[in-house]
Amino acid sequence: MIITRNDKQEISQLQQCLAKEFEMKNLGGLKYFLGIEVARSKQGIFLSQRKYVLDLLAETGMLDCKPVDTPIVQNHRLGEYPNQVPTNKERYQRLVGRLIYLSHTRPDIAYA
Repeated sequence: MIITRNDKQEISQLQQCLAKEFEMKNLGGLKYFLGIEVARSKQGIFLSQRKYVLDLLAETGMLDCKPVDTPIVQNHRLGEYPNQVPTNKERYQRLVGRLIYLSHTRPDIAYA
């Protein structure tokens, strides 16, 4: 369970209340949760999925790819290619799901 609040006394009271009903272990400040890295500074709280992205790039064989602003030629016409190897449906669905999850910390990719 993640508890966040500005008032440390209120956090402590809530933890004590919950500890009466449930077995709990305080793991300290949040650093990593569900593949999301959490960093705190004076400027605020920052979320990153760097490791998640690196794992995704490794899975797709794109670790050495070069970033571009537009990953496809503008006005590219989609069509059928008779000699193309069929796409693995399950792999495609898994990768799309992983990209959707990535958009939690990078909403800009939802518009790519």
